[in-house]
Amino acid sequence: MNQAERIRIGNMMTVVGGICWGFSGCCGQFLFQEKGVTAAWLVSLRLVIAGILLIAAGFVTGGRHNLDIFKNRRDLAHMAVFALAGILMAQYPYFSAIQYSNAGTATVLQYMFPVFILVVLCIRNRRLPSGAETAAIFLCLAGTFILGTHGNFRELTLTPQALFFGLLSALGAVLYNMLPGDLMKKYGVCQVLGFGMLLAGLVFGAWVRPWSYETVWDSAMVLALGGVSVVGTAVAFGLYLAGVSIIGPFKGSLFASMEPVSAVVISALWLKTPFTGMDILGFLLILGTVLLLTVYQSRI
Repeated sequence: MNQAERIRIGNMMTVVGGICWGFSGCCGQFLFQEKGVTAAWLVSLRLVIAGILLIAAGFVTGGRHNLDIFKNRRDLAHMAVFALAGILMAQYPYFSAIQYSNAGTATVLQYMFPVFILVVLCIRNRRLPSGAETAAIFLCLAGTFILGTHGNFRELTLTPQALFFGLLSALGAVLYNMLPGDLMKKYGVCQVLGFGMLLAGLVFGAWVRPWSYETVWDSAMVLALGGVSVVGTAVAFGLYLAGVSIIGPFKGSLFASMEPVSAVVISALWLKTPFTGMDILGFLLILGTVLLLTVYQSRI
């Protein structure tokens, strides 16, 4: 296989990985609409299932080294903080936003997180944003305003709960990206994310008590839950990380933007979610923010 073919395969892997993430959000929307489950129920199960899958993958690829993090108390405590303040804060608000709106809108709102990270870095470094960064912030705010009001100050087209959890999921994504620090470089994604998801799922599940919910376990329920937990975690992460190892993190981050695009398209085609022209404009402005920041940061 020559280099051009490897790059082509790497591109496809990262694109399909992003589509899998978008598909998992639509599976969550299906469960909310058709099966009457709640975000708390779904997240508690999803984290446990996904955590077990990633831990198993870690043992396959790393053997006994998949337990190395338990040998360092400081790193273990760091992972616990990441699990509860990072993973859980990114997952529960995201699926709550889907529950109160739809997968496409919730995913696009969560993709505001690069702007929030930018604000945090500017405050931390005591500097003002550059021209490109200011433009990105403006695009992000304009996109959120259009998405939430369709340009009418007096009308909120999204429910307050959807907007609140959508913005909270973006803040959760900031914590998810910033809290692990060098843990994943030191121990690997499967180990940190696997045990982190399992811990978050067990702690959250003890509070939610998903076993007390009355649910109908038919084939559609099982397949949709598999779409959220298996396709949206093991398959998505596996394809994306394998692709990034070939094409690099810059192109990988660009192709990851297929997640909100696929969530909007799949939600419209499969779940018949209606989107107006103003919704699409809001989506494009927010996605333009991600593209602008990604390109700008690659040049500095």
